[in-house]
Amino acid sequence: MPKPAATSTAPATRTAPGLPRRLIAMVYDTFLVLPLIMLNVAIGMGVHGAIRGSGAEPLHPQLVQLIALLTATGFFSAFWLKSGQTLGMQAWRLKLIDSNGGKPSLWQAVRRCVAALLSAACLGAGYWWCLFDRRGRYWHDYLSGTELILVDKPAKK
Repeated sequence: MPKPAATSTAPATRTAPGLPRRLIAMVYDTFLVLPLIMLNVAIGMGVHGAIRGSGAEPLHPQLVQLIALLTATGFFSAFWLKSGQTLGMQAWRLKLIDSNGGKPSLWQAVRRCVAALLSAACLGAGYWWCLFDRRGRYWHDYLSGTELILVDKPAKK
């Protein structure tokens, strides 16, 4: 009796997307997350005004930054946990995966968001790093155990 063909358990080939595709997806997502940040800051200002009264000092700048950080982290984490893709990433066929090829965990998503700030704070060096990394990873991919891949085009019917 012939032996059944061996099945491969190795992950499919991972193709790293180019920098232009990544940047355009980031622009898409920026246009989506900025209105959410503005809405949450406006809500924060309204709550602050209701508690402190109409003559109160404006929101402390660090509180506004915290609201922006939490909003952006929530936005990206929610999409990454659901499908590994934000809307901008879907449009440009990018996907965030963990080291095993699956969706990232909540901890990985949050860690990636925070580490992305560090990548940007170093004059964007953490983002430019993908040009030199053989797998096209950012610094925040290293720090969170994730990586961006290019998703195959859907088959035409």
